Amino acid sequence: MDKIIMENMAFYGYHGVLQAEKNLGQKFLVDAYLSFSLKKAGETDDLNFSVNYGEAYEKIREIVTNEKFNLLEGLAERICSEIFSSYPMVQKLRIRVKKPEAPVPGIFDYFGVEIEREREA
Repeated sequence: MDKIIMENMAFYGYHGVLQAEKNLGQKFLVDAYLSFSLKKAGETDDLNFSVNYGEAYEKIREIVTNEKFNLLEGLAERICSEIFSSYPMVQKLRIRVKKPEAPVPGIFDYFGVEIEREREA
């Protein structure tokens, strides 16, 4: 299946279980893979047959920066819900949310979640 790829979108948000995370916030990285047929968009060169990724970026940015979740799982599910409701042509989604500054003592690139969802018929 074809897909639109949006990787390493960086936002500042207030997600986490700890009160300090809710108060101080931190950086989050989001990857989104929107799967659907791009054939008609490619043949016609018409955005009406695709997803405006600038618009999708803004929807994701609004969620990450303005809403609050305890869990990355909740944030990822919310992003999926918004993309599916905004873009009926999207058949499958993979969302990865990365937390590079998680309050965990140790050396790591990030902690995160990745979910895949298919549109229900």
